[in-house]
Amino acid sequence: MDETTKGQPAYRRPKGRKAHRRPHPPMHISAGSVKNDINVTPLVDVVLVLLIIFMVVTPMLSRGVAVDLPVTRNHSKKNDTGEQVVVAVMADGHVFVEADPADNNLIDKVRQAQKKHSGELHVKGDRRLEYGKVREVLEKLHEAGFSSAALATEELKTEGKK
Repeated sequence: MDETTKGQPAYRRPKGRKAHRRPHPPMHISAGSVKNDINVTPLVDVVLVLLIIFMVVTPMLSRGVAVDLPVTRNHSKKNDTGEQVVVAVMADGHVFVEADPADNNLIDKVRQAQKKHSGELHVKGDRRLEYGKVREVLEKLHEAGFSSAALATEELKTEGKK
């Protein structure tokens, strides 16, 4: 007996119980029986989860207020890098800079946003809005010293386009 078990009674099997035997002897794997298959199920699970996440998140990536943009045939795409200042004119005539309402202090809000982003100006006008309302916003921006602004549109989707 060693010192760790000193003073403790030895384990004894209760009467009437047989010693536990393994039902099968342990298997020895030989070099020729190694399974070479790759289990792709976890990979497919992860890829499907990522696909679902991207499908849900992608529509939410546009900055500013959601605006129903006019549709154009000759649409030039510019990626949103996060440096642009987005001015949105809603269908009811309310103006937003990024996501902040800016009806009365449009110029101040745009200047504050330009300090953060230092990029060009993008104006989104709702398609149900009369163009005169968007022009008023563009004139205010021009009078304040903003010389150029990009107008946001959506691309016209046509059948059979390759």
